[in-house]
Amino acid sequence: MRKLFLSHTTEFVLIGVIVAMSVFLGFATDRFLTLGNAFDLLNISAVNIIFAVGLLVVLIAGGIDISFAVAASVVQYVTALALERIGGGGWVSGLLIAGSAGIFLGAINAFLIHRFRIISIVVTIATFNIYFGLLMFFTKGVSIYNLPDWLTTRVIVYEREMADGSWAEITLPVVVMAICVLATWLFISRTTTGRQLYAFGDNPEGARRFGINIGAMQFIAFGWLGLMAGIAGLMQAHYAQEVVPNALYGRELDVLAAVVLGGARLGGGKGSVLGCVLGVLLVSITQNGLNLMGVSPFAFKMIVGAIILAAITLSSARIEKLVPILAPRKPADGEAAARGESR
Repeated sequence: MRKLFLSHTTEFVLIGVIVAMSVFLGFATDRFLTLGNAFDLLNISAVNIIFAVGLLVVLIAGGIDISFAVAASVVQYVTALALERIGGGGWVSGLLIAGSAGIFLGAINAFLIHRFRIISIVVTIATFNIYFGLLMFFTKGVSIYNLPDWLTTRVIVYEREMADGSWAEITLPVVVMAICVLATWLFISRTTTGRQLYAFGDNPEGARRFGINIGAMQFIAFGWLGLMAGIAGLMQAHYAQEVVPNALYGRELDVLAAVVLGGARLGGGKGSVLGCVLGVLLVSITQNGLNLMGVSPFAFKMIVGAIILAAITLSSARIEKLVPILAPRKPADGEAAARGESR
Protein backbone atom coordinates (compact mmCIF):
# COMPACT_ATOMS: atom_id res chain seq x y z
CA MET A 1 0.00 0.00 0.00
CA ARG A 2 2.81 2.38 0.90
CA LYS A 3 4.55 1.62 -2.40
CA LEU A 4 1.31 2.24 -4.33
CA PHE A 5 0.81 5.56 -2.53
CA LEU A 6 4.37 6.69 -3.22
CA SER A 7 4.06 5.85 -6.92
CA HIS A 8 0.72 7.69 -7.25
CA THR A 9 1.04 10.34 -4.56
CA THR A 10 -0.32 13.19 -6.64
CA GLU A 11 -3.44 11.28 -7.65
CA PHE A 12 -4.20 10.19 -4.06
CA VAL A 13 -3.69 13.72 -2.77
CA LEU A 14 -5.95 15.19 -5.46
CA ILE A 15 -8.68 12.66 -4.71
CA GLY A 16 -8.45 13.56 -1.01
CA VAL A 17 -8.63 17.29 -1.75
CA ILE A 18 -11.60 16.81 -4.12
CA VAL A 19 -13.47 14.76 -1.52
CA ALA A 20 -12.75 17.29 1.24
CA MET A 21 -13.76 20.22 -0.95
CA SER A 22 -16.94 18.44 -2.07
CA VAL A 23 -17.94 17.80 1.54
CA PHE A 24 -17.31 21.44 2.44
CA LEU A 25 -19.24 22.76 -0.56
CA GLY A 26 -22.04 20.28 0.18
CA PHE A 27 -22.55 21.96 3.55
CA ALA A 28 -21.91 25.48 2.21
CA THR A 29 -24.41 25.28 -0.66
CA ASP A 30 -27.64 23.39 -1.28
CA ARG A 31 -27.02 22.68 -4.96
CA PHE A 32 -23.47 21.36 -5.08
CA LEU A 33 -24.13 17.74 -4.04
CA THR A 34 -26.90 17.18 -6.60
CA LEU A 35 -26.91 14.95 -9.65
CA GLY A 36 -27.79 17.88 -11.89
CA ASN A 37 -24.78 19.89 -10.71
CA ALA A 38 -22.48 16.86 -11.05
CA PHE A 39 -23.60 16.32 -14.65
CA ASP A 40 -23.23 20.05 -15.36
CA LEU A 41 -19.65 19.87 -14.05
CA LEU A 42 -18.88 17.00 -16.44
CA ASN A 43 -20.47 18.77 -19.41
CA ILE A 44 -18.66 22.03 -18.70
CA SER A 45 -15.31 20.33 -18.00
CA ALA A 46 -15.35 18.09 -21.09
CA VAL A 47 -13.65 20.59 -23.44
CA ASN A 48 -10.97 21.50 -20.89
CA ILE A 49 -10.21 17.82 -20.21
CA ILE A 50 -9.76 17.21 -23.95
CA PHE A 51 -7.38 20.18 -24.04
CA ALA A 52 -5.62 18.89 -20.93
CA VAL A 53 -4.82 15.38 -22.17
CA GLY A 54 -3.34 16.92 -25.32
CA LEU A 55 -1.24 19.38 -23.33
CA LEU A 56 -0.13 16.54 -21.05
CA VAL A 57 1.62 14.83 -23.98
CA VAL A 58 3.51 18.04 -24.81
CA LEU A 59 4.56 18.52 -21.18
CA ILE A 60 5.71 14.90 -20.93
CA ALA A 61 7.89 15.53 -24.00
CA GLY A 62 9.51 18.50 -22.24
CA GLY A 63 7.67 21.22 -24.15
CA ILE A 64 5.00 23.76 -23.32
CA ASP A 65 2.23 25.20 -25.48
CA ILE A 66 -0.06 28.11 -24.69
CA SER A 67 -1.48 28.52 -28.21
CA PHE A 68 -3.81 25.51 -28.22
CA ALA A 69 -6.97 27.34 -27.11
CA VAL A 70 -6.58 29.98 -29.81
CA ALA A 71 -5.73 27.22 -32.30
CA ALA A 72 -9.03 25.56 -31.39
CA SER A 73 -10.83 28.85 -32.12
CA VAL A 74 -9.17 28.97 -35.55
CA VAL A 75 -10.18 25.35 -36.15
CA GLN A 76 -13.79 26.18 -35.30
CA TYR A 77 -13.92 28.84 -38.02
CA VAL A 78 -12.05 26.76 -40.60
CA THR A 79 -14.33 23.78 -39.94
CA ALA A 80 -17.51 25.87 -40.10
CA LEU A 81 -16.47 27.43 -43.44
CA ALA A 82 -15.36 24.08 -44.87
CA LEU A 83 -18.64 22.43 -43.87
CA GLU A 84 -20.54 25.23 -45.59
CA ARG A 85 -18.53 24.61 -48.76
CA ILE A 86 -19.32 20.86 -48.82
CA GLY A 87 -23.00 21.38 -48.09
CA GLY A 88 -23.15 20.62 -44.38
CA GLY A 89 -21.35 17.31 -44.03
CA GLY A 90 -21.74 15.23 -40.87
CA TRP A 91 -19.93 14.19 -37.71
CA VAL A 92 -17.32 12.14 -39.59
CA SER A 93 -16.40 14.92 -42.00
CA GLY A 94 -16.52 17.48 -39.19
CA LEU A 95 -14.14 15.52 -36.99
CA LEU A 96 -11.81 14.83 -39.92
CA ILE A 97 -11.64 18.51 -40.88
CA ALA A 98 -11.25 19.73 -37.30
CA GLY A 99 -8.67 17.09 -36.42
CA SER A 100 -6.62 17.71 -39.58
CA ALA A 101 -6.66 21.48 -39.10
CA GLY A 102 -5.60 21.08 -35.48
CA ILE A 103 -2.74 18.73 -36.38
CA PHE A 104 -1.58 21.22 -39.02
CA LEU A 105 -1.45 24.10 -36.52
CA GLY A 106 0.35 21.89 -34.00
CA ALA A 107 2.85 20.85 -36.68
CA ILE A 108 3.63 24.52 -37.34
CA ASN A 109 4.69 24.89 -33.70
CA ALA A 110 6.76 21.71 -33.87
CA PHE A 111 8.46 22.82 -37.10
CA LEU A 112 9.46 26.21 -35.68
CA ILE A 113 10.74 24.65 -32.46
CA HIS A 114 12.75 21.91 -34.18
CA ARG A 115 13.98 23.80 -37.25
CA PHE A 116 15.09 27.00 -35.54
CA ARG A 117 15.92 25.54 -32.09
CA ILE A 118 13.62 28.00 -30.32
CA ILE A 119 12.25 27.35 -26.83
CA SER A 120 8.70 26.03 -27.12
CA ILE A 121 7.11 28.64 -24.85
CA VAL A 122 8.58 31.45 -27.00
CA VAL A 123 7.28 29.85 -30.20
CA THR A 124 3.80 29.26 -28.80
CA ILE A 125 3.57 32.80 -27.42
CA ALA A 126 4.30 34.00 -30.95
CA THR A 127 1.83 31.62 -32.62
CA PHE A 128 -0.76 32.44 -29.96
CA ASN A 129 -0.70 36.08 -31.07
CA ILE A 130 -0.40 35.23 -34.77
CA TYR A 131 -3.33 32.79 -34.75
CA PHE A 132 -5.57 35.08 -32.73
CA GLY A 133 -4.60 38.18 -34.74
CA LEU A 134 -5.31 36.46 -38.06
CA LEU A 135 -8.60 35.08 -36.73
CA MET A 136 -9.85 38.47 -35.58
CA PHE A 137 -8.57 40.19 -38.73
CA PHE A 138 -10.37 37.88 -41.16
CA THR A 139 -13.55 37.41 -39.10
CA LYS A 140 -13.69 40.96 -37.72
CA GLY A 141 -14.93 39.40 -34.50
CA VAL A 142 -18.20 38.25 -36.08
CA SER A 143 -19.67 35.01 -34.77
CA ILE A 144 -21.08 32.23 -36.95
CA TYR A 145 -24.60 31.14 -36.03
CA ASN A 146 -25.60 29.38 -39.26
CA LEU A 147 -24.16 25.95 -38.50
CA PRO A 148 -25.31 22.53 -39.81
CA ASP A 149 -28.22 21.00 -37.93
CA TRP A 150 -26.20 17.94 -36.90
CA LEU A 151 -23.68 20.20 -35.15
CA THR A 152 -26.20 22.35 -33.29
CA THR A 153 -28.67 19.60 -32.36
CA ARG A 154 -28.04 18.74 -28.71
CA VAL A 155 -27.07 15.08 -28.36
CA ILE A 156 -28.13 13.76 -24.95
CA VAL A 157 -26.49 10.48 -24.03
CA TYR A 158 -28.21 10.06 -20.65
CA GLU A 159 -30.88 12.06 -18.86
CA ARG A 160 -32.83 11.80 -15.64
CA GLU A 161 -35.68 13.90 -14.29
CA MET A 162 -35.05 15.38 -10.87
CA ALA A 163 -37.54 15.86 -8.04
CA ASP A 164 -37.94 19.56 -8.81
CA GLY A 165 -38.87 18.86 -12.43
CA SER A 166 -35.48 19.75 -13.92
CA TRP A 167 -33.41 17.34 -16.00
CA ALA A 168 -29.89 16.11 -15.33
CA GLU A 169 -28.17 15.37 -18.63
CA ILE A 170 -24.91 13.97 -19.93
CA THR A 171 -24.22 15.25 -23.44
CA LEU A 172 -22.04 14.17 -26.37
CA PRO A 173 -18.91 16.17 -25.36
CA VAL A 174 -18.59 13.99 -22.23
CA VAL A 175 -18.50 10.81 -24.34
CA VAL A 176 -15.97 12.32 -26.77
CA MET A 177 -13.91 13.45 -23.77
CA ALA A 178 -13.89 9.90 -22.37
CA ILE A 179 -12.70 8.55 -25.74
CA CYS A 180 -9.91 11.15 -25.90
CA VAL A 181 -8.82 10.35 -22.34
CA LEU A 182 -8.72 6.62 -23.08
CA ALA A 183 -6.87 7.15 -26.37
CA THR A 184 -4.25 9.35 -24.68
CA TRP A 185 -3.76 6.84 -21.85
CA LEU A 186 -3.26 4.01 -24.33
CA PHE A 187 -0.92 6.16 -26.41
CA ILE A 188 1.46 7.26 -23.64
CA SER A 189 1.39 4.13 -21.50
CA ARG A 190 0.91 1.23 -23.90
CA THR A 191 2.95 2.18 -26.98
CA THR A 192 6.66 2.38 -27.71
CA THR A 193 6.22 5.96 -28.93
CA GLY A 194 4.66 6.94 -25.61
CA ARG A 195 7.61 5.51 -23.67
CA GLN A 196 9.97 7.35 -26.01
CA LEU A 197 8.15 10.62 -25.27
CA TYR A 198 8.74 10.08 -21.54
CA ALA A 199 12.43 9.30 -22.18
CA PHE A 200 12.82 12.31 -24.46
CA GLY A 201 11.20 14.66 -21.95
CA ASP A 202 13.25 13.33 -19.06
CA ASN A 203 16.63 13.40 -20.84
CA PRO A 204 16.63 14.80 -24.42
CA GLU A 205 20.35 14.32 -24.96
CA GLY A 206 20.29 10.76 -23.63
CA ALA A 207 17.27 10.01 -25.84
CA ARG A 208 19.10 11.35 -28.87
CA ARG A 209 22.14 9.20 -28.15
CA PHE A 210 19.87 6.20 -27.71
CA GLY A 211 18.61 6.74 -31.26
CA ILE A 212 15.24 8.41 -30.61
CA ASN A 213 14.29 10.82 -33.39
CA ILE A 214 14.04 14.22 -31.68
CA GLY A 215 12.14 15.89 -34.51
CA ALA A 216 9.61 13.07 -34.65
CA MET A 217 9.00 13.33 -30.90
CA GLN A 218 8.24 17.04 -31.18
CA PHE A 219 5.94 16.63 -34.17
CA ILE A 220 4.10 13.76 -32.47
CA ALA A 221 3.66 15.65 -29.18
CA PHE A 222 2.48 18.93 -30.70
CA GLY A 223 0.50 17.10 -33.37
CA TRP A 224 -1.37 15.16 -30.67
CA LEU A 225 -2.17 18.40 -28.85
CA GLY A 226 -3.31 19.90 -32.17
CA LEU A 227 -5.60 16.92 -32.74
CA MET A 228 -7.10 17.29 -29.27
CA ALA A 229 -7.48 21.06 -29.77
CA GLY A 230 -9.34 20.46 -33.03
CA ILE A 231 -11.71 17.98 -31.42
CA ALA A 232 -12.22 20.26 -28.41
CA GLY A 233 -12.99 23.20 -30.70
CA LEU A 234 -15.67 21.19 -32.50
CA MET A 235 -17.17 20.05 -29.18
CA GLN A 236 -17.24 23.64 -27.95
CA ALA A 237 -19.10 24.70 -31.10
CA HIS A 238 -21.57 21.84 -30.57
CA TYR A 239 -22.08 22.72 -26.90
CA ALA A 240 -22.47 26.49 -27.51
CA GLN A 241 -24.36 25.97 -30.83
CA GLU A 242 -22.34 28.81 -32.36
CA VAL A 243 -18.77 29.74 -33.26
CA VAL A 244 -17.46 32.75 -31.33
CA PRO A 245 -13.91 34.02 -32.10
CA ASN A 246 -12.88 34.58 -28.48
CA ALA A 247 -14.96 31.87 -26.78
CA LEU A 248 -11.88 29.82 -25.89
CA TYR A 249 -9.50 32.73 -25.42
CA GLY A 250 -7.91 32.61 -21.96
CA ARG A 251 -8.50 28.93 -21.22
CA GLU A 252 -4.86 28.06 -21.79
CA LEU A 253 -3.75 29.15 -18.30
CA ASP A 254 -6.64 27.37 -16.57
CA VAL A 255 -5.78 24.14 -18.40
CA LEU A 256 -2.04 24.53 -17.80
CA ALA A 257 -2.66 25.06 -14.09
CA ALA A 258 -4.84 21.94 -13.94
CA VAL A 259 -2.34 19.72 -15.78
CA VAL A 260 0.61 20.87 -13.67
CA LEU A 261 -1.52 20.45 -10.56
CA GLY A 262 -2.21 16.91 -11.76
CA GLY A 263 1.47 16.04 -11.51
CA ALA A 264 2.87 16.86 -14.96
CA ARG A 265 6.37 18.29 -14.63
CA LEU A 266 7.21 21.41 -16.61
CA GLY A 267 10.70 20.00 -17.18
CA GLY A 268 9.24 16.95 -18.94
CA GLY A 269 9.32 13.20 -18.38
CA LYS A 270 6.52 13.01 -15.82
CA GLY A 271 2.73 13.04 -15.85
CA SER A 272 -0.32 10.79 -15.85
CA VAL A 273 -3.71 10.94 -17.52
CA LEU A 274 -5.53 10.28 -14.23
CA GLY A 275 -3.70 13.11 -12.48
CA CYS A 276 -4.42 15.38 -15.43
CA VAL A 277 -8.18 14.66 -15.32
CA LEU A 278 -8.28 15.08 -11.53
CA GLY A 279 -6.47 18.41 -11.85
CA VAL A 280 -9.07 19.72 -14.29
CA LEU A 281 -11.92 18.48 -12.11
CA LEU A 282 -10.42 20.16 -9.04
CA VAL A 283 -10.14 23.49 -10.86
CA SER A 284 -13.71 23.10 -12.20
CA ILE A 285 -15.06 22.20 -8.76
CA THR A 286 -13.32 25.26 -7.31
CA GLN A 287 -14.88 27.53 -9.90
CA ASN A 288 -18.30 25.90 -9.56
CA GLY A 289 -18.19 26.16 -5.77
CA LEU A 290 -17.22 29.82 -5.86
CA ASN A 291 -20.08 30.56 -8.28
CA LEU A 292 -22.61 28.74 -6.09
CA MET A 293 -21.35 30.62 -3.02
CA GLY A 294 -21.68 33.94 -4.85
CA VAL A 295 -17.96 34.75 -4.82
CA SER A 296 -16.70 37.16 -7.47
CA PRO A 297 -15.41 35.42 -10.62
CA PHE A 298 -12.28 37.56 -10.42
CA ALA A 299 -11.32 35.63 -7.30
CA PHE A 300 -11.11 32.49 -9.43
CA LYS A 301 -8.29 33.98 -11.50
CA MET A 302 -6.35 34.70 -8.33
CA ILE A 303 -6.88 31.11 -7.20
CA VAL A 304 -5.69 29.75 -10.57
CA GLY A 305 -2.51 31.82 -10.23
CA ALA A 306 -1.98 30.45 -6.72
CA ILE A 307 -2.58 26.90 -7.99
CA ILE A 308 0.10 27.32 -10.68
CA LEU A 309 2.59 28.66 -8.13
CA ALA A 310 1.82 25.94 -5.58
CA ALA A 311 1.89 23.15 -8.16
CA ILE A 312 5.27 24.22 -9.54
CA THR A 313 6.68 24.58 -6.03
CA LEU A 314 5.42 21.17 -4.93
CA SER A 315 6.61 19.48 -8.12
CA SER A 316 10.12 20.73 -7.37
CA ALA A 317 10.17 19.25 -3.87
CA ARG A 318 10.56 15.61 -2.91
CA ILE A 319 7.51 14.00 -1.39
CA GLU A 320 9.62 12.73 1.50
CA LYS A 321 10.37 16.33 2.48
CA LEU A 322 6.70 17.26 2.36
CA VAL A 323 5.49 14.15 4.20
CA PRO A 324 8.37 13.01 6.47
CA ILE A 325 6.57 9.84 7.60
CA LEU A 326 6.88 8.47 4.06
CA ALA A 327 10.65 8.95 3.91
CA PRO A 328 12.79 5.81 4.13
CA ARG A 329 13.80 5.33 7.77
CA LYS A 330 17.52 5.57 8.42
CA PRO A 331 18.87 2.97 10.85
CA ALA A 332 20.16 4.18 14.17
CA ASP A 333 23.88 3.93 14.93
CA GLY A 334 23.31 0.87 17.13
CA GLU A 335 21.30 -0.87 14.41
CA ALA A 336 23.95 -0.08 11.83
CA ALA A 337 26.69 -1.45 14.09
CA ALA A 338 24.70 -4.58 14.80
CA ARG A 339 24.17 -5.15 11.08
CA GLY A 340 27.89 -4.67 10.52
CA GLU A 341 28.76 -7.24 13.21
CA SER A 342 26.28 -9.75 11.84
CA ARG A 343 28.00 -9.57 8.50
